[in-house]
Amino acid sequence: MTREKYHESLDILKNDVINMGQLATEAINNSIKSLKEIDTEIAKSVIDGDQPIDDYEMKIEKSISQIIALQSPTAKDMRFVTACLKIAIDIERMSDLAVNIAEIAERMEGDHVKPLVDIPKMAEIASGMLEKAMTAFETNDAELAEATAKKDDEIDRMFYSIEKELIEMMVADESIITNASHLLFVLRYIERIGDHACNICESIVYIAEAKRKDLN
Repeated sequence: MTREKYHESLDILKNDVINMGQLATEAINNSIKSLKEIDTEIAKSVIDGDQPIDDYEMKIEKSISQIIALQSPTAKDMRFVTACLKIAIDIERMSDLAVNIAEIAERMEGDHVKPLVDIPKMAEIASGMLEKAMTAFETNDAELAEATAKKDDEIDRMFYSIEKELIEMMVADESIITNASHLLFVLRYIERIGDHACNICESIVYIAEAKRKDLN
């Protein structure tokens, strides 16, 4: 592999990670839309769309293996490729969580136990974190990555508030336990999406500054 091909392979790797992130952002947004509207067609599209994201992860893993095997990456480039692998793993897990939400949307019965306002807002923050993290990755912006990770505090506050409300509703009315339990799982999935977004932000800071910071 020539040095020109080497740098080209790094560019392709970066673009693959960005594209993977865009697909996962779309999956998160659509999973919440399917839940809010109880739309099984949208839910199915999210579930079916998980395979291309898995394919990107495998392609990224293969590219990184080839780069390391065929070249001797500099310390800076090694930070980049290893961080790309970690980012890809986090994105793939976020996509899996979006699928989990879509599967719940398929199982919802009847009307929602409460108007779905706070949960979609919480999900919007989480998907926005991924979107901004991908911008920070593309521009190598550690400052943006750190600012983005701070949004996870808002997700955590919303999580505990909505969780408390749902549990109180379940205690007051046993007939809603099934659907309310589904929403509790959705809350947990969104909270975990936020955590993975924080992990991605940590990887971006590592690429840019060669420092490991705990942003979660």
